[in-house]
Amino acid sequence: MKKIKNVILLLAAVIISSSVYSQTPKPRVSLPDSVTGRFSGATITIHYSRPSVRGRTIWGGLVPYDKVWRAGANEATTFETDKDLKIGKKLLPAGKYGFFLVPKENAQWIAVFNKVPKQWGAFKYDETQDQLRVNVNTAPLQNAQEILIYKITAKGFSLDWDKLSVFIPIH
Repeated sequence: MKKIKNVILLLAAVIISSSVYSQTPKPRVSLPDSVTGRFSGATITIHYSRPSVRGRTIWGGLVPYDKVWRAGANEATTFETDKDLKIGKKLLPAGKYGFFLVPKENAQWIAVFNKVPKQWGAFKYDETQDQLRVNVNTAPLQNAQEILIYKITAKGFSLDWDKLSVFIPIH
């Protein structure tokens, strides 16, 4: 009888601990980050999560060509400006946007500023909510970038990851 009680207690402890473990938030591998800068009197802030290459094929592999991509990891990347900006030659009104990219294998990529900033990835992305789409150029990086990073410069901003830089011009 004592053995049965011990087995029941052991099973109860295992069930309770596994239940608690499954409810404990898992640490994120791709940590959140942000970058803020000024451009022509406007303050620009980009919030994103930083995935790593970790030996994977990124472009055309982990991130497929011709499909909208969250431009980072976890939640969709957000782009916020407190003043109207010209992206490429198109007007982007002040506000907060979900920022996405459409990678292309042999053509200019598409940068997308979507009116819905709070999204998990691009799973519920709705093209009808796009505020602005603009073609952008890519360039090879001299040195591979293991962890995705955004940079704001005097001419716009870039996403650098793996062996590629995607530049979004601001005028």
